[in-house]
Amino acid sequence: MSKQMTVKAEGKEFIVERVFDTPRELVFKAFSEAEHLKQWWGPRGWILPVCDIDFREGGSWHYCMKCIDKNQGDFYGFESWGKGVYREIVEGEKIVYVDYFSDAEGNEPEGMPAPLVTLTFEEFEGKTKLVSRSAYDSVEALQKVIDMGMEQGFTETMDRLAEHLQAVQ
Repeated sequence: MSKQMTVKAEGKEFIVERVFDTPRELVFKAFSEAEHLKQWWGPRGWILPVCDIDFREGGSWHYCMKCIDKNQGDFYGFESWGKGVYREIVEGEKIVYVDYFSDAEGNEPEGMPAPLVTLTFEEFEGKTKLVSRSAYDSVEALQKVIDMGMEQGFTETMDRLAEHLQAVQ
């Protein structure tokens, strides 16, 4: 499993690059099919009990992450809902969506950052390079999610993705 990953905040963008020793088509499927997403999305100790996806431009992905790890203290049992609304999909190459916090009904709370996320899947030395660019409305909005622990959560999520990809190859 490749651990080649960079994480950086640049202006109003949060940028993650990671190389997976997996064909591009499989990495793309891992982001576009519920049966894959349920296996890896979220930080360690969290599951996806709800994962409804309508993978098409104009469609959405509504999900719930739930903490099942008693060692995570106050987070144990906590649910975090999210929703992605797809803007652009290029099969095997790119997914663009707006990433919202939401409630169980899919309503977006006011005052929470909602970045435009662009995922690109590139052939890279026989592997797949994933580039995730999350563009926020302001530096302050980006800082808010960084302060919420986004970097650690995203790193753990990418590690879980790598483990999932190795298991299904």
